[in-house]
Amino acid sequence: MVRDDLYITIPSFFRCPISLDVMKSPVSLCTGVTYDRASIQRWLDSGNNTCPATMQVLQSKEFVPNRTLQRLIQIWSESVQKRVDSTESTNSVLTQDQVKDIIRVTDIKNEDLSENLSKLIAFAKESDENKKFLAKFDGLVVMLVEILRNVKDVNILREVIRILDLILNKLEDQQQLMNLILKRDQDCLNSLLLVVKQQENVDSRIESLRILEFIALDAESKILIAEKDGLLAEIMKSLDSDADRTLIEVSLSCLIAISSPKRVKTKLITCHRVICHLRKLITDRNATVSTTEKVLKLIETMCSSKQGRMEICQDSALLHGVVQKMLKVSSAATEHAVTILWSVCYLFREQTAQEALTSGNVLTKILLLMQSNCSPAVRQMSADLLKIFRVNYKSCLSNPEIHS
Repeated sequence: MVRDDLYITIPSFFRCPISLDVMKSPVSLCTGVTYDRASIQRWLDSGNNTCPATMQVLQSKEFVPNRTLQRLIQIWSESVQKRVDSTESTNSVLTQDQVKDIIRVTDIKNEDLSENLSKLIAFAKESDENKKFLAKFDGLVVMLVEILRNVKDVNILREVIRILDLILNKLEDQQQLMNLILKRDQDCLNSLLLVVKQQENVDSRIESLRILEFIALDAESKILIAEKDGLLAEIMKSLDSDADRTLIEVSLSCLIAISSPKRVKTKLITCHRVICHLRKLITDRNATVSTTEKVLKLIETMCSSKQGRMEICQDSALLHGVVQKMLKVSSAATEHAVTILWSVCYLFREQTAQEALTSGNVLTKILLLMQSNCSPAVRQMSADLLKIFRVNYKSCLSNPEIHS
């Protein structure tokens, strides 16, 4: 691979034996050979029953994600990107006056639109000061949203979304961006959805979801985002355990931001089986602390819905997963986990949840938690839960049929 004077050697074991491209989602067959998921799936779907590299007959056509290799490829890709960014930064340093000129001449019909957007991206990446300069430049956000609204070229849309994502945290008027994207029509949401659907470009999907989270400021904006046809379905796909870890976290953050209205919660629970997705994530041993905190926060949000509580209470694996996160994750995870249990078992007295947890080690966990350095709120909720489970536990012991 060559980029000007930048030479990049791709490690041979990063390449898929079928496509010879760097693997995006490496999976291993029963023969031990690793392929890119898309390539080996096409091979198997074509009716083949052998390993392409060894030509051994496959005893099983199932494959297992090679997470170690995926992580190595990710680390390598990030290092390559840093070298590319460094080269671009060195070769393309722009002054603020040059940037002003670029913004003034940039137009939807301009043949240099993509080139100009790329220059703005490079400028923003150079420093926080440059990001602030762009965020405060009068008319830039309006121009970017107009491109988002009127252009259907995915590559152009990605560049616009990249710029917006780079300056999001520097924008002083969050309401302005929300109004520009949501209040006029659905065209901007169509463009964001188009980019979110691009499975091969994880970075652009992440940036699009961060923008959606940023503009979810009030009930109306949350509902508009959630009711955009196909958008929630795409976000739910991003919660797959095989997905990029950052993408999972950003998807959870976006769902948390938009899920407070009752209509949105109902849609997530009944149409998109959000509780099932959350159970898989809460029981994932490889989940990061941040992911765990966000999963628990979203489960806590679903507890405020009667339908949500009903599904949560019927899912014993999820409930036990919540109990397991009460200790040894973080103070935030502890507070979310205890709040969930307090809501379903104490506040709403859901008998199904109480029975499911009484047979487990929840009583021990609560006692340990009360002896720890927890917050006053957590301590009080734990005391309430202790009353519930002590009564249930005694009842269980005194009833021979239940005890047996």
